[in-house]
Amino acid sequence: MTPPLVKLIVGFLYPDEDLYLWTVRELSSLWGRIERKSPRYPFDHTDYYRDIAPVLYKAFVSFEGLFPADRLVRWKRQAIALEAESGPQRRVNIDPGYIDGARLALASTKDHAHRVYISDGIFAEITLRFMFGKWVSYDHTFPDFKSGLYDGFLSSVRDEWLSDMRRKRRTAT
Repeated sequence: MTPPLVKLIVGFLYPDEDLYLWTVRELSSLWGRIERKSPRYPFDHTDYYRDIAPVLYKAFVSFEGLFPADRLVRWKRQAIALEAESGPQRRVNIDPGYIDGARLALASTKDHAHRVYISDGIFAEITLRFMFGKWVSYDHTFPDFKSGLYDGFLSSVRDEWLSDMRRKRRTAT
């Protein structure tokens, strides 16, 4: 069976402009041309990542084209390696995932009741679902995603997925 095609999206936490630029450049070298960049959001929903820096920002990027969804494990493994390259102590947190017409799926190394083991130490979770024209959270959804702060950006990426899928169907016939 052929895996479904999705939009690769990456959310990342960073402390300053230099690490923002470094992360965007490195992600692009891994996965290709960046199609869309989100605004830069203050990240103050948890202090879980205080080991990176006391003040953090969050941003997202999405990539041109469609990718097989079964690459999620590979993307997370590459993100972990990139985090290790960010400094002697991790200076960025990088979370790849994907968007299609119905969901935002994110990869994690942490097990939890709402996550499904895929392989190689990587779990997947459906963080948000798209229903009735909007993003809808679950009880397990991270507070920053639940807040709706990222919905506009995520919807733009979803629209690009829809457009790419239409174009793919037209060229296949």
